[in-house]
Amino acid sequence: MKFVTVQHNNEPFVGIVASDESKVLLLNLVEEVMTGQKNFPSSMLECIALGDSFTKQVKVLLDWVQSGEKSDSFYIPMEELTLLAPIPRPSKNVFCVGKNYADHAIEMGSAEDIPEHVMVFTKAPTSVIGPNETILNHQTVTNQLDYEGELAVIIGKKGRAIKKEEALNYVFGYTIINDVTARDLQSRHRQFFIGKSLDTTCPMGPWIIHKSAVENPNNLNIETKVNGEVRQSSNTKNFIFSVEEIISVLSAGMTLEPGDIISTGTPAGVGKGFKPPRFLQQGDQIEISIESIGTLVNKIEDSAAN
Repeated sequence: MKFVTVQHNNEPFVGIVASDESKVLLLNLVEEVMTGQKNFPSSMLECIALGDSFTKQVKVLLDWVQSGEKSDSFYIPMEELTLLAPIPRPSKNVFCVGKNYADHAIEMGSAEDIPEHVMVFTKAPTSVIGPNETILNHQTVTNQLDYEGELAVIIGKKGRAIKKEEALNYVFGYTIINDVTARDLQSRHRQFFIGKSLDTTCPMGPWIIHKSAVENPNNLNIETKVNGEVRQSSNTKNFIFSVEEIISVLSAGMTLEPGDIISTGTPAGVGKGFKPPRFLQQGDQIEISIESIGTLVNKIEDSAAN
């Protein structure tokens, strides 16, 4: 199942994307026809917090729709909807793993920069935007805006001191994040928060795919294109730290909660890694594709300083 947050007639809805990705089933609207009630929350965070009962209710709804003669009539064409970030406003900072691919660690420094322990920083919730939304060029504060295609993990249930072998049981699903970074700010402030948290620098989406549809998150092809040119091409099997290990390390003394987002790091091929660097420019289009999930597309603002 692919879960989306969309806007329809100026209202937010949680929906399920059809298999051909051309239309969406809005859960509350279908439930009202089926039962006369609207019990599904309108936010993805609230839905995820319901735990397994949420996915069970969704399956009942899908079975009912698919058993009917007019199942197509319950779907709304994608062009009539506005896709938002799956979690438009996270309840806390987005957890991000740095240098989780050896080739990226090397391109940003040397083999000595390959970490021995999970390296974590965060992005502010205000940095999140959805698919097809514009990334501000922020020319008044940076001239080194860079892209980073990443697999993101959505936590599905509360946990602390989670064992590696149990970690995937705490996952709700997966999505894509572009960890857009102002490299000059990152360097100037000697930490990552400001350079990673400018408004619009956490594009996310296009949806959350339920964990049941991903056999192994540590073996997914990932590719980033800028204006159609492949810049990053790798596989999550090249992680230094697996999804399970990341969850275990983060939760060792800190409680993870439903709706928490963990971005798992980016492979080699970022703009800063080229010689000379190839930072993002006005009007550039970035496409990040991850196997089994989909493609996240955003453009850089095509205007003067903002």
